[in-house]
Amino acid sequence: QVQLVESGGGLVQAGGSLRLSCAASGRTFSSHVMGWFRQPPGKEREFVAAITWNGDRTYYADSVKGRFTISRDNARNTEYLQMNTLKPEDTAVYYCAARSAFLARTYPHEYDYWGPGTQVTVSS
Repeated sequence: QVQLVESGGGLVQAGGSLRLSCAASGRTFSSHVMGWFRQPPGKEREFVAAITWNGDRTYYADSVKGRFTISRDNARNTEYLQMNTLKPEDTAVYYCAARSAFLARTYPHEYDYWGPGTQVTVSS
């Protein structure tokens, strides 16, 4: 079992930055692929980024590539999402997710554990 809790969301102006954190409990954090998803108002949950268990590979949605950076610290059981040059269209609830497998995937149903989410609002 892995329990996840996000933090770091908030209100920021367009062009600003935020760093989200995801704290995980459980002894098997380091064996899980970790991901970030988001759900804009009135829309489906969508993939943002993923990172392999040892951090050697990262994957990004085209909409955030070059602006967001995913990372993890297995010693601290924590995952991060650094978000730069934020845009109003980045406004969403952001979710941390864990997948009990070695291969990263981009669909929500392929992840086994989820955090409750944190709101990110970008004003224009």
